[in-house]
Amino acid sequence: MCSIMGYCDADASMDAFEEGFRRSVSRGPDMSAVVNTGGGLLGFHRLAIMGLHPEGMQPFERDGSYVVCNGELYGFAALKRELEAKGYSFVSESDCELILPLWFEHGVELFPLLDAEFAMVLYDGRTKEFIAARDPIGIRPLFYGYDKKGAVLFASEARNLLGLCAEIKPFPPGHYWKNGAFVCYNDIAKVDAVCHDDLETVCRNIHDKLIAGVRKRLVADAKVGFLLSGGLDSSLVCAIAARESAEPIKTFAIGMDVDAIDLKYARIVAEFIHSDHTEVIISKQDVLAALETVVSILGTYDITTIRASIGMYLVCKAIHEQTDIRVLLTGEISDELFGYKYTDFAPSAEEFQREAEKRLRELYMYDVLRADRCIADNSIEARVPFGDLDFVKYVMAIDPARKLNTYGKGKYLLRHAFEADGILPESILWREKAAFSDAVGHSMVDDLKEYAEKYYTDEDFQLRSLRYSHARPFTKESLLYRELFERYYPGQAKMIVDFWMPNKSWKGCDVNDPSARVLSNYGASGV
Repeated sequence: MCSIMGYCDADASMDAFEEGFRRSVSRGPDMSAVVNTGGGLLGFHRLAIMGLHPEGMQPFERDGSYVVCNGELYGFAALKRELEAKGYSFVSESDCELILPLWFEHGVELFPLLDAEFAMVLYDGRTKEFIAARDPIGIRPLFYGYDKKGAVLFASEARNLLGLCAEIKPFPPGHYWKNGAFVCYNDIAKVDAVCHDDLETVCRNIHDKLIAGVRKRLVADAKVGFLLSGGLDSSLVCAIAARESAEPIKTFAIGMDVDAIDLKYARIVAEFIHSDHTEVIISKQDVLAALETVVSILGTYDITTIRASIGMYLVCKAIHEQTDIRVLLTGEISDELFGYKYTDFAPSAEEFQREAEKRLRELYMYDVLRADRCIADNSIEARVPFGDLDFVKYVMAIDPARKLNTYGKGKYLLRHAFEADGILPESILWREKAAFSDAVGHSMVDDLKEYAEKYYTDEDFQLRSLRYSHARPFTKESLLYRELFERYYPGQAKMIVDFWMPNKSWKGCDVNDPSARVLSNYGASGV
């Protein structure tokens, strides 16, 4: 994971730029550089993943044009050969060195061509203009804002822009910015034509496309590891990777010291796939001590995101401190595609699909943000196989009637797709879903609630919640998170559209806590 920043003003203050940019050096601790393009400033903190030599350092420059990109371009070797055939030469093994030649060849049509996770800022020396763009899901972060003179700034994290911009906003995924306007080049949630393949064809395609998504994300010049919760999604990613790898893969699980649900399941998976497995055990004290740090790096007050981030941050911290792993594969984005526990209550196939589209379009504010910050703040890169563009497009297009839980088991299509492979124990493949924030240990969420309950009196809660009109806190826990957020990101609450919650308009989902634990169908998920 790297960090990028751009200040699109020829008179931009270098001192102010560097002060803001230093706040995200943990994303890229290997090397740092800031260049003046003549039209403004571009900065890059490098975490070397592809092309580990100094020649892979950004910003890349070619004929007076510059680019900084936090990204992975999958299948870049074939693109490189095509560009070399057109007369371009390259000095590094970095995938991102291809961006300027691709820009010269395709212009804005470059962005829909990329099979990539990326955020980039480009300065075209020919036209003296800046262009910025972000991948269709928003897996790589990007924020923007305007200074007092109206000049635009872009950065990997909101904290880079604090003090430089009055209002900081997330850069919309699947868009590019050019000539002062945002243009959507790929609405990943939009379905152009519904796929009516039969069940076995659907599952075969899910199987093959997910394997392809994992396989391409194993390519790295740096060392790769895997987060393993013991749930279906991360277990499938790990099992596929283990089968694709010549050496045992390295897996990592985390749990509370008293009641961790997932540790035992992760251990079963690790033994089955013969991974080199590490368990990280945390206590109530560890959780509470990490809370403020987690909120400060996340830049959110969302309850679900913060709960789930504490365990993820702490396991990534342990990986950073105890290993030389630079890339982590995770199981995010499966829920948005195949359903949560609460989507079992979807009143129709159309409503299920509408909810999936909403969740996918907002994903960059929740689970994707969580994975990025927890991993990147520990100087590691996140890769998300379920976010593979070809995979996402196909699953979103499947007839939503097939994705409804009419099988007596959530995510049936995904489970059935790998049933014949035997790459996971049956007990894992068909295990009920448990939310990560709960599965680290039910006590973790209870500890957080208890802490907030003691922190505020009822009167404090009523009065202090009224300070906020946008996404007003509705529990003492949510007030605690909001006040921590405001300490680090004052007045920037609209970066997050609202609290992540089940769809309250559905029968059975009108709850006041985002945990699946409060739903009537949670059942065996908690054991």
